[in-house]
Amino acid sequence: MRVIAGKARRLALKTVPGMETRPTTDRIKETLFNILQPEIPDCRFLDLFSGSGGIGIEALSRGAESAVFVEKNPKACACIRENLTFAKLAEHGKLLNMDVLQALRSLEGEEAFDCIFMDPPYNKDLERQVLEYLKDSSLANTDTLIVTEADLHTDFSYVEELGYELSRSKEYKTNKHIFLHKRK
Repeated sequence: MRVIAGKARRLALKTVPGMETRPTTDRIKETLFNILQPEIPDCRFLDLFSGSGGIGIEALSRGAESAVFVEKNPKACACIRENLTFAKLAEHGKLLNMDVLQALRSLEGEEAFDCIFMDPPYNKDLERQVLEYLKDSSLANTDTLIVTEADLHTDFSYVEELGYELSRSKEYKTNKHIFLHKRK
């Protein structure tokens, strides 16, 4: 896994050993950031279920002002810290070693994020729990882009009921990204 573009371009990042995380492949990450690029410069980026931190680090490398990484696995947190230091982006990153919903509650009251990315463990309905939380949260407003990575067969038909507008969906072989905004 490497940083695709920006000031940390071509740096190889470490990943968490074992099967506890699924690092986003370079090809999918490149496609994702081709879509996200207009949103990234000077943005506040929130990377939920961060794994090794590759998505948030890519955002920082491409010009995000700051990134908050949320990961509850201590081994993954150590990997994120190491990757941020190696990429010389540590001063722009904040790491929360805790459950995602606990982290969201702890962040309440801060300025809304410009982009929120989540890649939860597949088929556990965690993305729905986060979206239910964010619908009434100050951490996301109508300008916040929320991107969810999920298994290809994950059903998101409920997002409109929660008050979100699906602006785009990008499918790959085994997974997909959906792009949401809170309805105005």
